[in-house]
Amino acid sequence: MAIIRGLLNGAMAGAAGTTALNVVSGTDALVRARPASRVPEQLVAAVAGRAGVAVPGGRAERRNRLAALGPLAGTATGVVVGAVAGGLRAAGLRLPGPVGGPLLGAAAMLATDGPLALTRVSDPRTWSAADWTADVLPHLAYGVATHAALVRLERGSPVAAPTAPLARPSTLVRAAALGAASGARSSAGTAALALTSRPTDAGAAARIGSRPGTTVAGLLAAGEAVVDKLPMVPSRLGAPGLVPRLALGSTSAATMARRDGEDPALPALVGMAGAAGAAVLGVRARAAAARRLGSDRPGAVAEDVLAAALAWFGARRR
Repeated sequence: MAIIRGLLNGAMAGAAGTTALNVVSGTDALVRARPASRVPEQLVAAVAGRAGVAVPGGRAERRNRLAALGPLAGTATGVVVGAVAGGLRAAGLRLPGPVGGPLLGAAAMLATDGPLALTRVSDPRTWSAADWTADVLPHLAYGVATHAALVRLERGSPVAAPTAPLARPSTLVRAAALGAASGARSSAGTAALALTSRPTDAGAAARIGSRPGTTVAGLLAAGEAVVDKLPMVPSRLGAPGLVPRLALGSTSAATMARRDGEDPALPALVGMAGAAGAAVLGVRARAAAARRLGSDRPGAVAEDVLAAALAWFGARRR
């Protein structure tokens, strides 16, 4: 019965996560004025063709049915991934939000992008940085929202009996700052948390604030400040550069909130959004500065200073 309850809770959480995915994807389409993607219906058509299943109707009717089946298939994928996560959680696999959320997002992305590659509807290896951004952000939103909803459903009544108070507005502002710092320099938020946390703090802050954690975080931040200015470093908007920034922005914000005794779910989402925005704006601002000044170095140093200031503001103790 516990597994069945976990599957049902996971399915409902997956539906909530799918809503978050659609909101982020729709917002991206609105901001960039990009057309609606036809990839979902193309995938349905390809899968139906390989399975030997004919979509009924004339040409127009078939096209309309495929257009309807695309979003339905995406919703089904989100619900199934959530149900699997709920079943695993009921079986004892309980990951903390900063880890479970991004992993759920990665699982949903794999469940979506894997069939695209297998059916040759699209080849992820040819995607641009903008394509990856439009794919990664909604799926990370799905993962964070699904994990948060699943945890709340397990607690029974999330409103009447939360285990931690909801994050205050000031905490959300600090979460956005930590996320923005991580979007500019992926290790900045973690390094700031290491310097402001103690071994006696709650959650991951205790490990980050230990002497080994502080040493490692400081070395990583110093190394990134140097490597970032090398000309051969790939764009941070590609998947290898963007995904760690989003994950670390979400993780650092959630760790800060939990350290301060507040619920980490919403700060994690805000931190992820802050990292995404800072990553995009940072690339554009540095490109503009390089065109004006003839060198990328001044813009890079200015970004170092801004990332450090944002990280300090977000990680400071109340």
